[in-house]
Amino acid sequence: IRKNNMKSKGKVLLALSGGVDSSVAALLLKKQGYEVIAAFMKCFSDTKNPLTGECNWIEERASAQRIASLLKISFITLDFEKQYKKQVLNPMFKGYKQNKTPNPDITCNTLIKFPLLWKEAQKRKCSLIATGHYSIIKKTIKRYELHAGKDQTKDQSYFLYELSQNDLSHTFFPIGKYTKNEVRRIAKKNKFHNWNKKGTSGICFVGNIYMKNFLQKKIKKKLGLVKDLSGRTIGTHEGSMFYTIGQRVGSHIGIIIKKTSDEQKKWYITKKIKNTLFIAPEGHLSLLSNRIIIKSFHRINEEEKIPKNLKARIRHLGALIPCTLKKEKRYYVIILRIPQRGIAEGQSVVLYSKGKVIGGGEILLQ
Repeated sequence: IRKNNMKSKGKVLLALSGGVDSSVAALLLKKQGYEVIAAFMKCFSDTKNPLTGECNWIEERASAQRIASLLKISFITLDFEKQYKKQVLNPMFKGYKQNKTPNPDITCNTLIKFPLLWKEAQKRKCSLIATGHYSIIKKTIKRYELHAGKDQTKDQSYFLYELSQNDLSHTFFPIGKYTKNEVRRIAKKNKFHNWNKKGTSGICFVGNIYMKNFLQKKIKKKLGLVKDLSGRTIGTHEGSMFYTIGQRVGSHIGIIIKKTSDEQKKWYITKKIKNTLFIAPEGHLSLLSNRIIIKSFHRINEEEKIPKNLKARIRHLGALIPCTLKKEKRYYVIILRIPQRGIAEGQSVVLYSKGKVIGGGEILLQ
């Protein structure tokens, strides 16, 4: 930890979740000479620990408080639950009702985490906000750039592509140049209780829940038909909004298909038309696509010329696929050099060039 007589670099508001990543981010900031204020964000209070019955956010906040106490930094709780439900969860449910597959984690970053954290930071006269994301921000002469984190197995830049130049100008990702193993070693060395804590998964702030059950809290089942590509009805399902393109078919998710000559094959959803699912056996060409239409293409640097050596990512930590980008009428279109499976409307596609995030957007119907 920095010495008391070291001149402070200024105040930074850090999102401290209770996990190891943001905890080490707090330590690194303090070592670098910043006055750190730790902010725990309460955004969802319905999820409970099945073993203790305790609300997850209460347990997570207690973990964050322990770290703040150990590091001797200020600790506050910010209640953004109303905003989160209105701006992230409600649009997510609406998207699923429309047969899309939304990405609430990206929306959460764009509308909740970064703008609301910065608003609070300004109130407290902080010059920066920080989070425990595995990404890197680089400042050039004219602009800010967003890059993938050093640890390619943990890189979170996919979820950050909607950030603006203004966002990047006052944001810091302290652990972006570290690997997860390095972060854990730092935490263990400094006797953090959460050094070996399992990483979070699932929906941001909600946790790792079974999506179909979660959706059924707001969306009623609606029996529909399952057809093969010839149009023959071969089964039923519980509502097309509960499923996504590329998902494997099975009774465990409520899709019942009749026995066929291909019954030994694995079947996957290839398209959805209203409340009808069309499925195809594994390896079928209809499961692949190389064309992606982008809705509301957002660029990190609007003034920068789009490079030619682009690679596209259609899911978090998914493969980086060489591609080309072109404008067709109102939309940008991405052509993948290698066709991919599971390109779903509502999800996001993010473009990279040599590790730098160029931008991205929501995927429209193919």
